[in-house]
Amino acid sequence: MNWKFWQSSELNENSSVLRRVAGGIVLAYLLVCLILGWWWNHKPDMFDVLENASNTAARNNQTIVVGYVTTATLDRLAATLLEKRGGYLSNDVFPPGVWADNVPNWEFGVLVQIRDVARAMRVDFSRSQSQSSEDEDLSQAEGKFFFDNSSWLLPQSEDEYRDGRKFLAGYLARLSDPNQTTAQFYARADNLRNWLSGVETRLGSLSQRLSQSVGKRQLNTDLTGDNLAAQSTEVPDDVELKTPWTKLDDVFYEARGQTWALLHLLRAIDQDFADILEKKNARVGLRQIVRELESTQDTVWSPIILNGSGMGFVANHSLVMASHVSRANAALSDLRRLLEQG
Repeated sequence: MNWKFWQSSELNENSSVLRRVAGGIVLAYLLVCLILGWWWNHKPDMFDVLENASNTAARNNQTIVVGYVTTATLDRLAATLLEKRGGYLSNDVFPPGVWADNVPNWEFGVLVQIRDVARAMRVDFSRSQSQSSEDEDLSQAEGKFFFDNSSWLLPQSEDEYRDGRKFLAGYLARLSDPNQTTAQFYARADNLRNWLSGVETRLGSLSQRLSQSVGKRQLNTDLTGDNLAAQSTEVPDDVELKTPWTKLDDVFYEARGQTWALLHLLRAIDQDFADILEKKNARVGLRQIVRELESTQDTVWSPIILNGSGMGFVANHSLVMASHVSRANAALSDLRRLLEQG
């Protein structure tokens, strides 16, 4: 009996030690994840597009030509997605990345603008007319950037986006080489208008989604202005639009990502389309849009995105963001109309 009692006590003691060790390991793992999650939850700083282009040209022994700043900026945006703190988080399946919420939505916002400008470069900026051939590098790059943003295995999203950067680098090398004429960037008013039209649509959608944080009733104006217009299915004449409270921060940080990327792209456009903008006396308008977008990057001092009512006691971060986006969109519309004038 004494032997059995001693053996049982020893087993219980060993089991208790194992439980304490296992508990310590789990707590240490959770602590490390929390620290990493805090460190990774960081919006990258803004960068100088001219300095970035100069560094890229010096590193690769290239010459800055028309279109170089915009292309180098696009590459830097893609690099930021992959190389910022924590790397690319949208496809993480393990802690702390899988717990992240704000950063993946910010990443998606940046990716939306990368995709839009990559398409504009393939369709408009690199082609002299509608019958001209597409640039092969830009065509490949666009396809890579449109790859699923949440794929984590075979292939990973990061691998596809890195390939997209390689094709951008190939285009940039040919663009800056005076001995190669196959790569071109045409800084024309019509090309710029086409891209700005897409940007205007993006910002209009963002403004609407942000404004829906408090909910609003809206009349159906889908067919306004054309008495012969029709649509596929009937919708109510009066609907209430409201973002679910679980999605408020998702929309907010996606908007932060889109506006962060867009203000850099507009600064690059200010350089590559300088002559066109000066001729139209539109440069100050473009810079005003950039200034409005800069306000969307102000520090959020609250630990959470607040959703007070429009005139309530508590702030509503989404409405503040919507205000800046709406003003930028209105100025963008004016700029696009100015570029349409002869």
